[in-house]
Amino acid sequence: MADAHQTIDAEVKGNDVVLFMKGTPQFPMCGFSGQVVQILNYLGVPYKGVNVLDDEGVRQGIKDYSNWPTIPQLYVKGEFVGGCDITREMFQSGELQQFFTEKGVPVKQGA
Repeated sequence: MADAHQTIDAEVKGNDVVLFMKGTPQFPMCGFSGQVVQILNYLGVPYKGVNVLDDEGVRQGIKDYSNWPTIPQLYVKGEFVGGCDITREMFQSGELQQFFTEKGVPVKQGA
């Protein structure tokens, strides 16, 4: 599990925005992952998708890393934001866009 933890830690710290998800941004393998991808794409936020289905260690490890039981999981500048419901609620209220701006992540809403 240490290798998975190191892999996760490197992804979280090495990317401004990273989404641990089922599938890829081009082909999400679950509806919840798909919803977060749609939000990020709509906002035009550059991000990296990590397919947890490719590695069982990462799939379980990300849950331990964040102490959050579900996937997808969104991280911005090393900070855990949440899963699908939290991301969607933040987006709908405008909080997510503000959060990205505060963290220095460019948002090109509707682009």
